Amino acid sequence: MKSNSLNLVERVKAPTPKWFKIIRTIGITLTAVGGAILAAPVAIPATIVTIAGYAMLGGTVATAIAQTAMQTDNDEETKANENFNEP
Repeated sequence: MKSNSLNLVERVKAPTPKWFKIIRTIGITLTAVGGAILAAPVAIPATIVTIAGYAMLGGTVATAIAQTAMQTDNDEETKANENFNEP
């Protein structure tokens, strides 16, 4: 797969490596928790609201970056070589 010639839509639809899938899941969780805290119908201290806002921001950025990471042909070759070299 030629990574230099992909546009954003093709890059997002490309297969994502396992590590970035984990990062994406953590980012989605952070965003959901931050949104739930911000949307809570009870009075919450300003510090917690601020932390929730930053959690949403960090989660959103982590999710976006992890989603655009893509698996290349070199990753598959490296994995095959590692499996071949194991006893």
